[in-house]
Amino acid sequence: MTTTTQATRTAAPRPLEETLPRHMNGPASPGWWGMVMLIATEAMLFAALVASYFFLRFQSGPVWPPGGIPKPTLELPLIMSVILWSSSVPVHLGEKAIKRGDVGKLKLYLALGFVLGAVFLGMQLGIEYPEKLAEFTPTTNVYGSLFFTLTGFHGLHVAGGLMINLWTQMRAWQGAFDEHRHVTVQNFTMYWHFVDAVWIAVLSTIYLSPNI
Repeated sequence: MTTTTQATRTAAPRPLEETLPRHMNGPASPGWWGMVMLIATEAMLFAALVASYFFLRFQSGPVWPPGGIPKPTLELPLIMSVILWSSSVPVHLGEKAIKRGDVGKLKLYLALGFVLGAVFLGMQLGIEYPEKLAEFTPTTNVYGSLFFTLTGFHGLHVAGGLMINLWTQMRAWQGAFDEHRHVTVQNFTMYWHFVDAVWIAVLSTIYLSPNI
């Protein structure tokens, strides 16, 4: 009996000495890869829109924009660009802060990034679009359709980014993030940098190329 008991004890499985990590950030997190795949998909959509713009432009003829539409002015778009690109700075600093465990600075930088992004979107909807609609509409001609499709599609992404920013801020106030748990902040930062980078393509296509 004693020999059997000892054999049973010897055969019993040993407890695991290593456990899976409770929190994963960066490439170790499936959520991080999900955001990478989303960004890749959205990048292909924007690439298709830009390619369509240039295809239709060169099919349209030598005059662009057609139909007597004036070439786009650059002052307002450039001001909007500076504001939008500036918003990436506090967002980036917020990610750096939470990696150090500084939740207070994360909240501050996220709020500043939100304000700058909201100003850009407000200028687009409140200043630029009313001016453009006085000149042409999405149904005026191919240029009107392309202008509002590209800028509007980007504007929707800015609005989506602002919603993600608000969600991230709310979670920060709830104490969801620290130096070990911040994949949501990383995902938002990646998305926001993508939105800002895409604006380079939109600015070059819609505003700069007709003036070259």
